Amino acid sequence: MSLKPWREIARPHKDVLEGTFKQSEFAADISQVASGNATAEYQDAEKFFSRTFITEGMRLLLISVAQRLAGQGGDPVIQLQTAFGGGKTHTMLSVFHLASRKVSTDKLTGVPPLLDEAGIHDLPSAKVAVIDGIKLSPSQPQQHGSVSANTLWGELAWQLLGEEGYAMVAQSDADGTSPGKEVVRQLVEKAAPCVILIDELVAFVRQLEIGKQFNAGTFDSNISFIQALTEAMKSVPNAILLASLPESELEVGGTMGQRALESLEKYFARVESVWKPVASNEAFEIVRRRLFEFAGERAEVEGISRQFSDFYRANSDKFPLETQSNVYFDRLCQSYPVHPEVFDRLYEDWSTLDKFQRTRGVLQYMAIVIHRLWNSDNKDALIMPGSIALDDSNVRNKSIHYLPQGWEPVLEKEVDGPRSEPVSIDGHDTRFGSVQAARRAMRTIFLGSAPSNAEQGVKGVNQEHILLGCVQPGQTIGVFEDVLKRLRDRLHYLYSEQDRYYLDTRPNLRREMESRKHHIQDRDELLPLLKDRVNRVFGRNHCFGGIHVFTPSGDVPDDYASGPRLVVLPPSAAHSRGESNQAYEAAEEILRNRGEQPRQKQNRLIFFAADYDVVSRLKEAGRIYLAWRSIVTDVNDGKLDLTVSLSKQAKRNMDAAEQSLNQVIREAYKWILCPVEEFVKGKPQLEWESVAVSPASQNLVAEIENKLKEEEWLISEWSPIHLRNTLQRWYLKEGVTEVGALKVLQDSCRYLYLPRLVNDQVFKNAIIAGLTSEDYFGFASGKDGDRYLGFTFGNGSMLMLDDSSLLIEREAAIDYRERTKPAPQPEVLDPTGDGVTDTGNGGTGPTGGGTTNPAPEIPTSSIGQNVQSVAKKQFYGAIELDPLRAKMDFATIVDEVIQQFTAKVGVEVTISIDIQAHAQDGFDEALQRTIKENCSVLRFNSSEFEE
Repeated sequence: MSLKPWREIARPHKDVLEGTFKQSEFAADISQVASGNATAEYQDAEKFFSRTFITEGMRLLLISVAQRLAGQGGDPVIQLQTAFGGGKTHTMLSVFHLASRKVSTDKLTGVPPLLDEAGIHDLPSAKVAVIDGIKLSPSQPQQHGSVSANTLWGELAWQLLGEEGYAMVAQSDADGTSPGKEVVRQLVEKAAPCVILIDELVAFVRQLEIGKQFNAGTFDSNISFIQALTEAMKSVPNAILLASLPESELEVGGTMGQRALESLEKYFARVESVWKPVASNEAFEIVRRRLFEFAGERAEVEGISRQFSDFYRANSDKFPLETQSNVYFDRLCQSYPVHPEVFDRLYEDWSTLDKFQRTRGVLQYMAIVIHRLWNSDNKDALIMPGSIALDDSNVRNKSIHYLPQGWEPVLEKEVDGPRSEPVSIDGHDTRFGSVQAARRAMRTIFLGSAPSNAEQGVKGVNQEHILLGCVQPGQTIGVFEDVLKRLRDRLHYLYSEQDRYYLDTRPNLRREMESRKHHIQDRDELLPLLKDRVNRVFGRNHCFGGIHVFTPSGDVPDDYASGPRLVVLPPSAAHSRGESNQAYEAAEEILRNRGEQPRQKQNRLIFFAADYDVVSRLKEAGRIYLAWRSIVTDVNDGKLDLTVSLSKQAKRNMDAAEQSLNQVIREAYKWILCPVEEFVKGKPQLEWESVAVSPASQNLVAEIENKLKEEEWLISEWSPIHLRNTLQRWYLKEGVTEVGALKVLQDSCRYLYLPRLVNDQVFKNAIIAGLTSEDYFGFASGKDGDRYLGFTFGNGSMLMLDDSSLLIEREAAIDYRERTKPAPQPEVLDPTGDGVTDTGNGGTGPTGGGTTNPAPEIPTSSIGQNVQSVAKKQFYGAIELDPLRAKMDFATIVDEVIQQFTAKVGVEVTISIDIQAHAQDGFDEALQRTIKENCSVLRFNSSEFEE
């Protein structure tokens, strides 16, 4: 189905089309209807009901009135209390026409089903009295022939029963005193069935100053009458009272008005049934029925609405969540040809303005808008916020009528008009001009943000609702998104905070910010800012030996650090997937060289780079933040004079720009670049591997560490099998059976084809784990000729690495152990006769016990007796070593003493080392720091310096 314009489907009422309506006609006046002087649409009951949508509240009220008049129940007193323009008077008119019965009920649209529901087949005609608090005066009596009614009760008596009724209260009317409940009851009972309608009661009572006597009585006498009237209504079964009380402060009117309202509410509350006429979801039909003679065939309306609904669902990420349900489709149908967003903005935002009456204000405003659109041959599928022709003088005047002073130039320059900026933008870009994107967007922003006030926590309209208010099916959403950015950058009165936009009568600071932004120096201002902010992202707790942000190659250390170094490349060296990768080129320069010298420890460097596609946004975010920061600095220093509000706004914008900068930094810096070497034809060839980290991770440095470990570019735990394979591939081959352990560790820091270890402890742990079995390699603390010092194989223990430490090929270690195994000692008889014992240190008794002492001499007199020796279960040894020979001496002790114990099954060995050093002049800070770090790495239980 084609997207037909609304004007080809719906038809407004004649007075709307011709513009012959009067604004006053939208304000129903019940006293004019009672006197017969109202316009036909309100005076004629049949016309009135044909244009009236019976809401749920009105339906229940009319049923209650009908039941009451027929003597079948119903509420005796009903209070109508709604906000300004909420439909109180309109509701009273419906009761007036129903009760007066000047037109048969079968001709009143919507009434017969109500009477059927109430079970009433013959509704009696009732007397109707109308008291209009605005029309009556406390000092001016109402003249009815020879009768002058001074008070409310005098006027009520005359309207119900004429001279007969007035005679019942004549004395009270003359004195200005309340006639009392019994007199009022008799009056109402005699007039029944009857309806009493009191409109704007507070407007009358608030004129009665406390302590003063008026022709209409005193404040207290009027309150007493209302009390008597409400009580009397309960006792007359076919009489009903409807009174309207205001809800808004605007209608209450000052201290006396508030006091009058409180007093009246207290008495009405005893017998009333409070009714609030118009629900928000019923407003659509009220306005549509009043403004449109014909809203379109159902099939066509549903077809247009379905296209809009499908468009919103197909682009769910661009429009508000509520547009995705069938409920919104129903709203589109109910409000056609007006878009629901128009009603939402008018009822939710504009109705908060003091001068804007809810239903009445919407009717007045939309009548002018529809008249203008009809005459300008508007082709929109729906009347949307973006359709409202604010360039028309009548529409513009009605729009700013409800707003504070100062909006006229804003509308002319920045919203709609022949010389406005949006018209210029649409005129210079065909993408925008073909759909009037700039004008429609600004109209939508105006409708949604002009009624904003200082008390609102969040100002403006978010982008989703702007798009909802101006984009139609078949149009490109991106065009409107682009035009919002253009408008944000060029308009003086448009404010933008994140994705929210709003207009204000005060010029914004964006132009000042834009001017300053263009003067930011990249090298002197932007790059230092980005370096500082990127540095903050990483924190201090990490496994790296250092994190170097935007550091030249000469300043990146070339050492055996306690961990690999992470080099963060500047924005100019961004990573891209294209053929030319600036990140790889910059990283290779740092990898190969340290300044003008070749770099030795290349395998200690890992690189981190920004994404090429985000770098431009990163620089822009940095410039915007610097510009806002300079504005705030100038305000604080007194160099820039701004109002308090604008100063706070500048600070908010700076904070928002800072937050945006931090966000873009996380989005930009996400690429880990790892150099590796593969041998091609016997020569190492540099290759780069890259992986992205998630910008959403809470801890960036932890995420980088995890990625490095996942990709096995950084090893924190190394299995001895991998160490053995590395030794066999690169070192223990072609007859070589041993290699320096420290050389292997240092080579792993140099060559990119070797594993990259987190620190030397990973290497030591791999050696210790490998020495616990005989499957991998052997170890020696040093070598003296053909003899290994501190030889260890198949028995892991604590070790220290230095220039003498050796890793020994497995078969060579086995061969060495066999060659150096002590010769077996001859066995001798056990003197006790229980078995044999080995006279060597490593012998065992028959029970498999530990080392035994040589058999002592046994006295001849004891031969043949059972002699049991005491077992020695503990050994303690202490020795002082020459510090200069400690390494060699300790290796000898391990070979000659400790290994004798560890070679035995079931023997537990504990070794403690006590080190004491004393310097007459004290230890310098560098030495203390070095000792403490080494002791920490070696896991000393305690290490302290003392005075």
